[in-house]
Amino acid sequence: MDDSAAAAAAGEGQRFRRVPRQYRGGRNLELDPLLNENLEQWPHLNELVQCYKADFVKDDGKYGRYESVAPPSFQNQIFEGPDTDMETELQLCNARQPKPEESNEDDMPSTSSGRQTYGGEPSASSSKKHCTLSPLPAYEPAFDWDNERSLIFGQRVPESLPATHRSGLKITVKVLSLSFQAGLVEPFSGTICLYNRDRREKLSEDFYFHILPTEMQDGYISLDRRGIFSLDAPSPSICLLIQLEKSATEEGGVTPSVYSRKEPVHLTEKEKQKLQVWSRIMPYREPFAWAMIPLFENNHAAGAGDAASPSSPLAPSMSASSSQDSIVEPVSKLTLDGKLNHYSSGSSVIVEISNLNKVKESYIEDSLQDPKRKVHKPVKGLLKLEVEKLHNDRNDVDNMSEGGIMTNELHDAGELSNGRHSRNNVDGIHSSQSSGATVKKDTHQNGQSSNAENGNHVTRRFQAFDFRMMARSEPFSQLFHCLYVYPLTVSLSRKRNLFVRVELRKDDSDIRKPPIEAVHPRDQNTTLQKCAHTQISVGTRMSCYHDEVKISLPALLTPQHHLLFTFFHVDLQMKLEAPKPVIVGYAALPLSTHVQLLSDVSLPILRELVPHYLQESGKERMDYLEEGKTVFRLRLRLCSSLFPVNERIRDFFVEYDRHTLHTSPPWGSELLEAINSLKNVESTALLQFLQPILNMLLHLIGDGGETLQVAAFRAMVNILTRVQQESSDGAERNRFLVNYVDFAFDDFGDRQTPVYPGLSTVWGSLARSKAKGYRVGPVYDDVLAMAWFFLELIVKSMGLEQSRLFYHNLPLGEDVPPLQLKEGVFRCILQLFDCLLTEVHERCKKGLNLAKRLNSTLAFFCCDLLSIIEPRQVFELVSLYMDKFAGVCQSVLHDCKLTFLQIICDHDLFVEMPGRDPSDRNYLSSVLIQEIFLTLDHDDLSQRAKAARILVVLICKHEFDARYQKSEDRLYIAQLYFPLIGQILDEMPVFYNLNAIEKREVLVVILQIIRNLDDTTLTKAWQQSIARTRLFFKLLEECITHFEHNRTGDSLLLGSSSRSPDAERPASPKYSDRLSPSVNAYLSEASRHEIRPQGTPENGYMWNRISPQLSSPNQPYSLREALAQAQSSRIGSTARALRESLHPILRQKLELWEENLSTAVSLEVLGIVDKFTVAAASHSISTDYAKLDCITSILMGLLSRSQPLTFWKAFLPVVYNIFSLHGATLMARENDRFLKQIAFHLLRLAVFRNDSVRKRAVVGLQILVRNSFNYFKSTTRLRVMLTITLSELLSDVQVTQMKSDGSLEESGEARRLRKSLEEMAEVRSKDQLNDCGLPVTALEVAAEGSTDNRWSWVEVKDLSKCLVQALDAGLEHALLGSAMTVDRCAAAEGFYKLALAYAPVPDLHIMWLLHLCDAHQEMQSWAEAAQCAIAVAGVIMQALVGRNDAVWSKDHVSSLCRICPIVGTDIGAEVAAAEVEGYGASKLTVDSAVKYLQLANKLFAQAELYHFCASIQELIIPVYKSRRSYGQLAKCHTSLTSIYESILEQEASPIPFTDATYYRVGFYGELFGKLNKKEYVFREPRDVRLGDIMEKLSHTYEAKMDGGHTLHIIPDSRQVNAEELQPGVCYLQITAVDPVMEDEDLESRRERIFSLSTGTVRARVFDRFLFDTPFTKNGKTQGGLEDQWKRRTVLQTEGSFPALVNRLVVIKSESLEFSPVENAIGMIETRTGALRNELEEPRSSEGDQLPRLQSLQRILQGSVAVQVNSGVLSVCTAFLSGEPATRLRSQELQQLIAALLEFMAVCKRAIRVHFRLIGEEDQEFHTQLVNGFQSLTAELSHYIPAILSEL
Repeated sequence: MDDSAAAAAAGEGQRFRRVPRQYRGGRNLELDPLLNENLEQWPHLNELVQCYKADFVKDDGKYGRYESVAPPSFQNQIFEGPDTDMETELQLCNARQPKPEESNEDDMPSTSSGRQTYGGEPSASSSKKHCTLSPLPAYEPAFDWDNERSLIFGQRVPESLPATHRSGLKITVKVLSLSFQAGLVEPFSGTICLYNRDRREKLSEDFYFHILPTEMQDGYISLDRRGIFSLDAPSPSICLLIQLEKSATEEGGVTPSVYSRKEPVHLTEKEKQKLQVWSRIMPYREPFAWAMIPLFENNHAAGAGDAASPSSPLAPSMSASSSQDSIVEPVSKLTLDGKLNHYSSGSSVIVEISNLNKVKESYIEDSLQDPKRKVHKPVKGLLKLEVEKLHNDRNDVDNMSEGGIMTNELHDAGELSNGRHSRNNVDGIHSSQSSGATVKKDTHQNGQSSNAENGNHVTRRFQAFDFRMMARSEPFSQLFHCLYVYPLTVSLSRKRNLFVRVELRKDDSDIRKPPIEAVHPRDQNTTLQKCAHTQISVGTRMSCYHDEVKISLPALLTPQHHLLFTFFHVDLQMKLEAPKPVIVGYAALPLSTHVQLLSDVSLPILRELVPHYLQESGKERMDYLEEGKTVFRLRLRLCSSLFPVNERIRDFFVEYDRHTLHTSPPWGSELLEAINSLKNVESTALLQFLQPILNMLLHLIGDGGETLQVAAFRAMVNILTRVQQESSDGAERNRFLVNYVDFAFDDFGDRQTPVYPGLSTVWGSLARSKAKGYRVGPVYDDVLAMAWFFLELIVKSMGLEQSRLFYHNLPLGEDVPPLQLKEGVFRCILQLFDCLLTEVHERCKKGLNLAKRLNSTLAFFCCDLLSIIEPRQVFELVSLYMDKFAGVCQSVLHDCKLTFLQIICDHDLFVEMPGRDPSDRNYLSSVLIQEIFLTLDHDDLSQRAKAARILVVLICKHEFDARYQKSEDRLYIAQLYFPLIGQILDEMPVFYNLNAIEKREVLVVILQIIRNLDDTTLTKAWQQSIARTRLFFKLLEECITHFEHNRTGDSLLLGSSSRSPDAERPASPKYSDRLSPSVNAYLSEASRHEIRPQGTPENGYMWNRISPQLSSPNQPYSLREALAQAQSSRIGSTARALRESLHPILRQKLELWEENLSTAVSLEVLGIVDKFTVAAASHSISTDYAKLDCITSILMGLLSRSQPLTFWKAFLPVVYNIFSLHGATLMARENDRFLKQIAFHLLRLAVFRNDSVRKRAVVGLQILVRNSFNYFKSTTRLRVMLTITLSELLSDVQVTQMKSDGSLEESGEARRLRKSLEEMAEVRSKDQLNDCGLPVTALEVAAEGSTDNRWSWVEVKDLSKCLVQALDAGLEHALLGSAMTVDRCAAAEGFYKLALAYAPVPDLHIMWLLHLCDAHQEMQSWAEAAQCAIAVAGVIMQALVGRNDAVWSKDHVSSLCRICPIVGTDIGAEVAAAEVEGYGASKLTVDSAVKYLQLANKLFAQAELYHFCASIQELIIPVYKSRRSYGQLAKCHTSLTSIYESILEQEASPIPFTDATYYRVGFYGELFGKLNKKEYVFREPRDVRLGDIMEKLSHTYEAKMDGGHTLHIIPDSRQVNAEELQPGVCYLQITAVDPVMEDEDLESRRERIFSLSTGTVRARVFDRFLFDTPFTKNGKTQGGLEDQWKRRTVLQTEGSFPALVNRLVVIKSESLEFSPVENAIGMIETRTGALRNELEEPRSSEGDQLPRLQSLQRILQGSVAVQVNSGVLSVCTAFLSGEPATRLRSQELQQLIAALLEFMAVCKRAIRVHFRLIGEEDQEFHTQLVNGFQSLTAELSHYIPAILSEL
């Protein structure tokens, strides 16, 4: 695959990508002429050069590719409580704020909106597709594939591109200027290098700079170079060593001391001229001054201008100082913001060095720090440097612009770009993919472009070679092959001005031949030179030097290659021309003998060179200076990645060459020895040449003989194991080896056969030998430990072959077809796999860690092979694995199996894998589902959790994969996983055994699968059996339970939960108990996103933690950390406390996530119910069609939990749909419970303050009404249902609230409920229905085939009124509150109203009646209590008669009705219809009726109303007759006897019997509330007098008066005009009244003497009352009989007494007026009537004369005794004497006289009868009577003369 082709094939269908290498300083190896020799004859060199030159080959898909879709943005879900209306509040807030730039509420830092935005309101028509929100994104809101993968055991971690230098820190140094006080007139130059002053060792090569005085610059600025130095780690001993030099001083000329003298400061003109002229003609230089600048001071924390950014490992203080006294002189450390545009993110510091140490003689560097060294005057000058820190490569990825394109400013970075760009090409793709950015196809061109830029950019960089590279234990990554030569000292016997010339020569045959051009120049822009000079050591015997000469070496050193040193003396006097150097001597150094990393050599100096001067034979003839002593001392430093210093490696290379070129004998034993001796190479050398050695060994394994193969394989295993152990960085896969496999290994770039067949064969045979039981030695364990390396090599080798085979003839855009393995090779791989599996199996049982690693390695092997060879071949390996680990095995093995599957299923194309047979579906997914299900049944809890997690991660991976976003892809994936649901349904106990967290994982997966299924597949799940369908819905119920969102502090009237305000139910743990890593990442990301670093208290709260022990200064952004921290501090005893300890923003995110998840799940479930409803309508599935319990149970589950607004909006259309399709079933008796709950929840929602919810609830109720009309043609049953649910709801709703003054008032909930109930009866407009997502015809009711609408608004209004009445009754009862004990009447009325309101529901009706009965019994109102018992019995009798299953008939009911008029007579369907499950007629039996009749009987007896008792017994007797209970009958008749006897007794009593007294009470005053301006008749016990009732009522109502009101009692019974009363006062008017008999003539003017009318004791049922009020018309309060008028008031009450309550309201009041004379006539007639009654009453026997005599005596005494003035006589006096007689009309006069005459006649008769009845003892009384009568007659005769004749 040639480079250009590789460039073209970036990505399209290609696995591999070539990454070009880059070389230091932008120089390519081709420029190095010494390496361009023909390398073919030296295969090992060829390998080496190839190794450093070849592009990296990177398999882009190896670590998985994953491009995820943009994350969703979550909306705040609104969870309304009964008293909240957040929706409106939010709308108002939004209306108030100016709209931002259409930003949707993005909580994630990324604002891309690739996936649909969630939480939008579903459109009205969307009942089928209302689930916009998917549960998965809310469950894993920040799914991070890389993160999830990294948690897999043995997960491979990609390495970044091998950098060409791995230093932690780089600095660049640039010389800005040099200035002297004396002035700068001659050129200076100098070197800068890194130096370790403690070890006195040079760390880098020299960076040269030149400084020209301004007049000599010739337009060329040499200062504009930067040196780049690499530092490993900051240490105070590391310095910059700066050495300055200048032209050698002219003898007798101007000496360097002018630069340090005090006076005169400036150079004179003459001195300037001299210096300029001399420096032009003097090419040789001498040392001038030096300085050492420590880069890292001990005593400084942070450098000036350094932002101490977290990515830099050090905060350097770059301060100028000399080494002697470390004086810190920060003259002007300013940060050059303006000039830094070109440099990445470095922080540059300007360093001014004023302490330049002057030198007067030459020196070697080692002596600089010598304490004995002479100190000279300092130079008065200043050197200015700019030192800048470059951040290390690891962080460069962060500085990339998105998409992996680097900005051009960095292209001048010379070697720097090596690390940056090449890394960018590889990892940039991953780093940017994860953020969803698009990757440019031509990224790989960045690398080259940087070099092109170098030329024309002004700044040039010199990368100083880091000498420490030679000592580092890491593979060489680039080609370098240099020798650094340091001449040190020459000691001669006489003083000379000496300098040395250095050159490299090929041989010593001819001196005149030019040397090799191999010396690096000081100026970087010129080519290699032939030689280099040192400085001059002036006038000294011992010449010292500190020069560095860098020489490029030839590729192959021959024994002839040598260095030649020539020594020159030069005269430094200005003669006629420039001074000429004179040769003093020579020295030669053959290289091959002296090549070491670092060596000091001493040589003698020759006077003359003769040909072949290197040969030993000629040594004697040569002439040496100083008697042949070794007077020349020098140092050599070899830096080469071609020439191994280690002899064993060199031997191996040589033998390899001989083997490859077939120059060695055929047995190759030397090669075997060389190979075996590799294991003894010391580790640094081994590592440095690791790549070429591995390449060569692989070559030998690939095409050597068997012996060689085995030896090479073993050597390789040995080397790998050593590398893994000796340079371990703790990773399972050593990074050097990973780099080799991932980048360097290219399978010889097609120059040889691929490696994999040979490698598999040799390894396979070793494995088979082990399996057969042969001894294979310890190497086998090492093979297993390094198996990952070999397997990855085999895979890459195959992959490379595959891409080479198909590369040229592959149409663009097509995938590469699988590689066809040779049968033998595959069999070999299969056997090898089998052997390795056995190892895993056996070692696992011993619990060895190696086994688990090997298991992961095998998994990755299979996973990699899937992309290369035919997948079905890989499936053979997988099935082999599965057979070995079949079933539920040991925990460890099972864990391995899960990890294996986890890795394999993480394959990029997992979804697209075939089955094992062409007809099958995905083989891997079926294995996976099988195993995961097995694991869920496993005992090991950690594995259950792992299996559940694997599922979630996989589903997430598919769901968020950019490739599978089409609906057909999603459907395919859902169908792959669908069998899992089947398995769970088959084995539900497995699911139930999981803990809550695992259940949630499984459920979210199930929901996601179902969500993406099409309807046909989904219906299949429901077609198998009724039980299975039920189980399916059980799973959905579990979903609702486990994803319920309980907002803290919401007691949402939800049945049980509201009763226990803060009981955290263990059933639904919060999801935050154990977050998935992805959620954690999401939350920390999101909170970081919101809290900017400058979170100071002014612009937002810093987090004030709830608990003091938690207040850590670093706010944990990560939710997991926060939770862990909270739990460790024991704050987290409950989830609530934990939650509150979180950062507010984290808490908010957590809730946002939870509420979205909950919403998504509810909507999802709702959607499934909708689909199910439709499917059930077509009867295409198996379910219980009689009850449809699947639908009902789910709806109940959904309704009974708090749901967000979005849910309620989607809910109504679904309910409508369900009822319109299945109304008949759901409205049927069997589903009463369901209906009741639906009704309950709709009423519950009708209480909500949020209008959207409330309106929907009302429409929901109307839908119920519609169905009621539809299926029952009436709303009777529904009325019962709603009444029942309303009563249940009222026990939960708070209908009253406390006012500020402590009294109670109606609460908002009650008001809203009333409003909703009233709205039920309102017509809905089309728009309103549309708003709720319903069709316009939703509320029409038409029978099949007919068009007439059955809907009746009248009936609906009636229903609404009935419910409102129930609500009001409940409210009134509640408002009484504490007053119930005081105001017993009101309390009883409250119960009574409740009983009336709940009349449609027998149970409730009876319940309240019994409450009322108890209340009356407490007050000893026996008659009222008895009426309650009768009412209860009446309800039961009606029901029984309605059911035709009893002994009673309608006549019996009507006779009961006569006792208690509240018992209605319309018996019919109503009560029967009222049977609701748990309520209704089922409890109404004959026995219970009898029980309550007997209770009534007992209570009436206590009230002495015996005539009622008789009627009740007559109702009980038929029951006993029908049952033939003669004993009971006997008892009944006995009690009847006693009842009748009691009645007789009452009648016979001379004092007429009264059962009660009656009082009219009028209420006037605002404070009475509803009683104001109303009149009531109270029924009180017969012993209660007017004073008693006044006192009682005053007491009751005074308690209710507040400070501003007083209570007055109106003393008379006149009519009250409410307007005339004082405002602020409350009045009571209390009047005694008499009951009116049914047949009484109220028009009659007679006085009513009650006892006269009680001739017989009848049924005492009264509903009319009267009282008489006397008055005068002349305004006097009192008058005589002639002025006394009388007003009779008749009151009609609502209902009759005895009633269910003690007081009845007066509904009608009429009054008659009688004139004085009518009064008088009435009075007389009354007395006449009383006497006549007494005389005419028949007596049964003579025995009861006594009572008659007594009453006769009483009446006579009041009639004829003369002293009774007010009697008859006073009437005569008033009307018949004088004036009144003339005023009377004649008719009135005649009536009066007639009455008087009749009265007298009856008196006379009575006296006679009296005479007959009396005995002896009463004779005297009789005489008095007769006397009285006679005197009365005499008196009357004055007025009525006729009387005498009449009597």
